[in-house]
Amino acid sequence: MTVVDNIPRASAEATGAHGPVAELHAVRARAAAGPSERATEAQHAKGKLTARERIELLLDPGSFNEVEQLRRHRATGFGLEAKKPYTDGVITGWGTVEGRTVFVYAHDFRIFGGALGEAHATKIHKIMDMAISAGAPLVSLNDGAGARIQEGVSALAGYGGIFQRNTRASGVIPQISVMLGPCAGGAAYSPALTDFVFMVRDTSQMFITGPDVVKAVTGEEITQNGLGGADVHAETSGVAHFAYDDEETCIAEVRYLLSMLPQNNRSCPPRVASDDRADRRSEVLLDLVPTDGNRPYDMHQVIEELVDDGDCLEIHERWARNIICALARMDGQVVGIVANQPQSLAGVLDIEASEKAARFVQMCDAFNIPIITLLDVPGFLPGVDQEHGGIIRHGAKLLYAYCNATVPRISLILRKAYGGAYIVMDSQSIGADLTYAWPTNEIAVMGAEGAANVIFRRQIAEAEDPEAMRTRMVKEYKAELMHPYYAAERGLVDDVIDPADTRQVLIASLAMLRTKHADLPFRKHGNPPQ
Repeated sequence: MTVVDNIPRASAEATGAHGPVAELHAVRARAAAGPSERATEAQHAKGKLTARERIELLLDPGSFNEVEQLRRHRATGFGLEAKKPYTDGVITGWGTVEGRTVFVYAHDFRIFGGALGEAHATKIHKIMDMAISAGAPLVSLNDGAGARIQEGVSALAGYGGIFQRNTRASGVIPQISVMLGPCAGGAAYSPALTDFVFMVRDTSQMFITGPDVVKAVTGEEITQNGLGGADVHAETSGVAHFAYDDEETCIAEVRYLLSMLPQNNRSCPPRVASDDRADRRSEVLLDLVPTDGNRPYDMHQVIEELVDDGDCLEIHERWARNIICALARMDGQVVGIVANQPQSLAGVLDIEASEKAARFVQMCDAFNIPIITLLDVPGFLPGVDQEHGGIIRHGAKLLYAYCNATVPRISLILRKAYGGAYIVMDSQSIGADLTYAWPTNEIAVMGAEGAANVIFRRQIAEAEDPEAMRTRMVKEYKAELMHPYYAAERGLVDDVIDPADTRQVLIASLAMLRTKHADLPFRKHGNPPQ
């Protein structure tokens, strides 16, 4: 017997396959174990799991099939030729989540700090190509220190290949990035190109330039978490869709999200049996939404009454809170819900809310998820900052997303629906398949007070009692143009419904629209507002 890499090797004189097979198992065991127990302890000491532990949490037990486990880099110089660990710092393969195929790659921070080199990148390219070809979701478990500096431009080219594949897979298969460690520089663009980004507090960060560079250039002192931590990206930048306190919870939520997504753009999300009756009435809705348009309420409570078992997964929960985007099920069918939130900024549309909802609508349309829009919107947020920040083009993103969507689209007006915001929020005029309204709805160019001040300005100014005249004109405007049936009489809503019947009306409408087919004009791609 000879010894290679501390693994006994069968002699040439040995007969049969027993010796080579034993050697194979030994090599695989070493590759699976990682660089050392000390490196594993160091990873755990940071509150982080190893790459293989993460994959075990993500995939169904015993379903993981690894690809290129024995791959090693071929680089030389700077001492690399003396360090050639198996896997080259990234574990790639496929398995199942609730029985459905999912591809995955996971950086192993214990090997070169998870830094990307040529062989490392080639493994990722291969598993991405396999996911696209197989038409199955791709999950990346990110915990890497960026490009492997010792390999120079070859490492940078590896990132280019990842970005190109992220873009090619966009709208074809679901792509989920799970940030479980540092992600700096150009590496951060790959998660930004994917459909969903998960982060873990304290242990994961994303930024283009780190705190040291920021301090050198601007003089500002800031920590890594303060610059690009989970809470920053979940609340301020909108880069992260989800943020959790620990890896176990984070990965469990990734599994939950995958259960609500289709395998690819040619299939529909899995439908499940529901014990929540489709014809269940929700009497509580009669009192949940105040008739006074100036009184706030929590739209989450409305959504919980409508969806199966009150259960939904909110996307970007802590960013742009004046609009809610969520995935839920109705009669077992996955739906995307876009809803104004009167508890935050009265539910107005602003720059961030428009971007958030536009991205969500595009995702739903790409993956065959019907969209239900719940309107209670007083308009777009006025202000110099909004105008100078480009509310026109940002608001147009949401308009474009709705107009371009071919999935079933149902809108429901609960209360206020004013001005351009009413049109943008999937009104019948931009292609909603069905539009319903509660008897508390107010559809108008603007609120009655503002409209009266414009239309009856002269009468009010010339009146002996301007305030009394203004009050009378407001009532007159409401009676003529803002009564609940004005839009229905003109065919702008399909029906005015009893709020308690909303769930069964929506479910019946979804059932009818299940076979909807709509074609867009042939084009290479659109040119949406940026």
